[in-house]
Order: sequence, then C-alpha cells, then structure tokens
Amino acid sequence: MPKRAKKNEEATGDTEKQSETGPEKKRGKAAKEPEAPILYEDPPDKLVSVEGKAANLKITSWNVDGLRAWVKKNGLEWVRKEDPDVFCIQETKCAEKALPAEIKDMPEYPHKYWACSEDKEGYSGVAMLCKVKPLNVSYGIGKEEHDKEGRVITAEFPSYFLVTAYVPNASRGLVRLGYRQTWDVDFRAYLKDLDQRKPLILCGDLNVSHQEIDLKNPKGNKKNAGFTPEEREGFSALLAEGFVDSFRHLYPEQQYAYTFWTYMMNSRSKNVGWRLDYFVLSRTLLSALCDSKIRGTAMGSDHCPVTLLLAL
Repeated sequence: MPKRAKKNEEATGDTEKQSETGPEKKRGKAAKEPEAPILYEDPPDKLVSVEGKAANLKITSWNVDGLRAWVKKNGLEWVRKEDPDVFCIQETKCAEKALPAEIKDMPEYPHKYWACSEDKEGYSGVAMLCKVKPLNVSYGIGKEEHDKEGRVITAEFPSYFLVTAYVPNASRGLVRLGYRQTWDVDFRAYLKDLDQRKPLILCGDLNVSHQEIDLKNPKGNKKNAGFTPEEREGFSALLAEGFVDSFRHLYPEQQYAYTFWTYMMNSRSKNVGWRLDYFVLSRTLLSALCDSKIRGTAMGSDHCPVTLLLAL
C-alpha cells in the first residue's frame, strides 16, 4: 500500500491513547499502570508435512518499505541467515537502475526479477530472488491499469506457480476503495486461471486483515483501509475459490500475530499491529504444508518477514 496513506493513525487504526504516567489529579489516585503488551512468539519450525514428508522448499516474503533503506538496516544479513530458496520482496520503491549493489551482487540468488512502477519514482515495486531458475517469469496480471504500478511477479516452477504481490491500498479516506475492489476481482480471476494449470502459492503484502483476530483494534478500524467490509469480503471471495490462508489454517485461534506496525506511537513495542502479509495456497498444496511462519523479531521495516515451508 502507498506508505503515506498507510503510515498514519487513521489508516492503521493506531488510535490508542498513550497511558498517563502521572497521578490522577482529580481523585488523587495513582495512575493505573499500563498493561504489558502481549507479544507473539514464533514457535519452532515444523519441518514435516501431514503426510510425513520433510520440508524441501522454503519461501520468504517481506515488505521492506524501501529497498535501499532496508539494505542499510542490514536486511540482507537476516535473509542470509534465513536462507530461503526464494525471497520475495514488496514495496521496493526502487527502479532497477537504482538497485543497491549489495543486492544485485548476491551470488546466493543468481536469478533476480524486478517489477517497478512506470509512472511514479519511489513507489510500489516488487522483486523475486531465486536460487533455481524458474521455467518462466511474467510481470503483472495482463491489465494495464494495474500493471503500470509494478505490483505482481509470477514465476512458474515444475510443480507450482509462485506469485508475489503488493496489493493496492484503499488509502486515507478510502479514496481508492473502488479501485481496490476492481483489483480484487481482476486479481482473483488471474489467480484462478493459474490454479487451473498447476497449484499456486501467493505471497506478499495483501493489504487486508481478514478477521478481527488479525489486528489489535478491530472495532475502531471498520471504516479504515485494510479492514473495510469490502476488502475483507474480497479476501473471503478469494478463499472461496479454493485457496487457503496458510497461517490461519495451521493456527486458527492464534492471537496477537501481526506482520505490520505503524512507526507512530511505539506501536511495535506495544504490539499494536495488523496481519497484512500472507502465504495463500491452492487447497491441493495443503498436504505439502509444513509450516507458515511470522518472523516478528526481524527488524528493518515496518513489516516483518513471513516464511513458508513445504514438502513437495
């Protein structure tokens, strides 16, 4: 989502007032101590599928909120430790000609693919870094009104498609909600077509918290971008086509598991967040699913990375 639209109180719902630290003057009582935040702890990785097969594919996705700044914050060091087979990036905000040398020269990922905004410098952008060369790579979803913003890369591998996406935000005041609804319909049709050919993995910043459990303040955000009924219904419609939210499939009742925190109001330290980053799978891949992770301690962006483990 466009950051200037997303990183504000209205768009993120970070409307909790800071707790007073001084005495309550009216009643002469000591102020109530603020409650300690409940943080999500990523459990140990599950490395075996329900069929007993060992994980052999690791994919990581991260909205880096500006690739050049993220590199300076040592984001690549974390990626090297995580060591995914494919690393998908959203919101690069960087034209291919301006890519940092550090990421262009990564020998671990000899096959690198970039999609950038055609009209706006420093806006949107996605990338995919692969250890193994895909059979085919395409950009966009075949509709100019969407593709000019550099939001989708699709890689075809022998047994699956991998799509990384940076879904457009409805923006402050919901001025792009109508466009977002059009996107949802067109993107869903694109994914359905791929799924008819071979199983699909979709990852990225999908710019929606699907259920109330997926954000800290659901009641105050029903009219804000990322949690409107229209956006949530769009995600529900995608799942109804035979796709699965891998994290919720494995952890249906897990609370406080977020992937985005606004920079304001110390939201990350208080865990006032949203789950906006996903791995969505074709239902036929569930037998291969080992784990879907939220790496909440990884720093360098206002989002944290998410990682998928499959046994294919």
